[in-house]
Amino acid sequence: MNQEIQEIADPGARPEPSGEVRNFTVLLSSTARGARLARLLAVDALRSWGLPHERASHVVAELAANAATHGRVPGRSFRLTLYVVGATLRIEVTDTRGDRLPVPQVPDAVAESGRGLLLVETLADRWGVTEERFPRKTVWAELGFTPPEPDASRSGAVCD
Repeated sequence: MNQEIQEIADPGARPEPSGEVRNFTVLLSSTARGARLARLLAVDALRSWGLPHERASHVVAELAANAATHGRVPGRSFRLTLYVVGATLRIEVTDTRGDRLPVPQVPDAVAESGRGLLLVETLADRWGVTEERFPRKTVWAELGFTPPEPDASRSGAVCD
């Protein structure tokens, strides 16, 4: 199995007929490459589900970059999880640096970094941190979206 990625759930999996819950989970290396891969995999999953991905891709990129930079413990991975329930996408990034909780900062006007959580705060409807069994923490963000129109070929509608 590729060490860079260990896929746990199929991003193309369709929801159960009785519900509208979808999820995708993957472990990635705590590196810049792992952070980039997190964004690409999230976009792929959302596209396969027919959901908007523009805002989510930025949020995933920021949370994954933070996990790879500030939450990095050598030899440990971070986990990206996407949940879709109804018209809400929940993005979770879990790392093994529970001793370092994220705090939005007002960056210096000329600083080249330090704006990630401000971007997450702007793009997400809600975000926060869940402290888990030490040493883990999960930074999460929720984004509401307009559900896509049902596909006529799957809805039972007759097409001419």
